[in-house]
Amino acid sequence: MFVRTATASTTAAALLGAGALLLPADRPEAPDQVSAQRANPVVVAHRGASGYAPENTLAAVDAADALGIDWVENDVHRSRDGVLVVLHDTDLKRTTDVEEVFPDRAPWAVKDFTAAELAKLDAGSWFGEQFTGARIPTLTQFLHRLERNRQKLLLEIKSPATYPGIERDIIRTLGRSGWLDRSHVRDRLVIQSFGADSVKTVHALRPDITTGFLGTPAVADLPSYAAFTDQINPSYATIGADYVAAVQRLKGPHGKRLRVNTWTVNKAADAVKARDYGVDGIITNFPDVVRDATS
Repeated sequence: MFVRTATASTTAAALLGAGALLLPADRPEAPDQVSAQRANPVVVAHRGASGYAPENTLAAVDAADALGIDWVENDVHRSRDGVLVVLHDTDLKRTTDVEEVFPDRAPWAVKDFTAAELAKLDAGSWFGEQFTGARIPTLTQFLHRLERNRQKLLLEIKSPATYPGIERDIIRTLGRSGWLDRSHVRDRLVIQSFGADSVKTVHALRPDITTGFLGTPAVADLPSYAAFTDQINPSYATIGADYVAAVQRLKGPHGKRLRVNTWTVNKAADAVKARDYGVDGIITNFPDVVRDATS
């Protein structure tokens, strides 16, 4: 659930106006490499700092950077003409003005629009007037902004059954953008999905890439997931300390213990509970709130 208030929007405007290009002196460790002894979980900006800027836009990336947040989560779909774009929903109604721009194109599914058509849509004004004109970024544009900011990416493959072969397209785009060299793969990239088969496909295509499964598999089933994923990333509402420990007792395909990054935690009290459960990372719309609560 997204929480948007006038205070949040004002905060975003101040952040983006005053410091979006400033890089913090110290950044968190990678969620797949954080030490087992580290008490504080890695903070991941959910769809960018989406409590302060329109989700999955470049403005949300910059808002996370202005807060000093290194890791950014996003969602990837494919346009009708094969371009990868960054957006959460399978349709365009909630976060764009598609019903005004293309009134006769219901149900406004992302897959039914070309990249050029998607680029015409306003993806910011729904969140606040100051974001009017923000666009749906392509994955390439998103990667370039992360690179400029020296940030890292937790990439979610959305609705993989809707886009056959999207895993190969993502890997191709990552490679063209310079994100498959050793340093990016080792320290700056995780690919996750709710689709186990999609995660398996990524692991088969590029066994060196860190992968995550979104969900809360039964403890008895965890060993089968450990064959192809490095992370189990469950909803905060579904976990406790025992479950986190059960995941972390296992080793993934790279011979390291499985990590747990939980979502979507927006309140300080819940962040403290998640930290005390022993999670490795927390995915949140308000990364500053979580960071301050768990530091």
